[in-house]
Amino acid sequence: MLYWAAVFLVIALVAGLFGFGGVASASAGIAQFLFFLFVVLFAASLILGLVRRR
Repeated sequence: MLYWAAVFLVIALVAGLFGFGGVASASAGIAQFLFFLFVVLFAASLILGLVRRR
């Protein structure tokens, strides 16, 4: 999931460089959503892993 967030970030940067504002905005939004989803799932995984060990 973090890989796909990075891919969409690169797409947003390239689209912004070439002046495609709509594509850049959409790709940046998708990258941001995927990154925060990754962070939430990673934190949940860490918490569940710590709870299960006890």
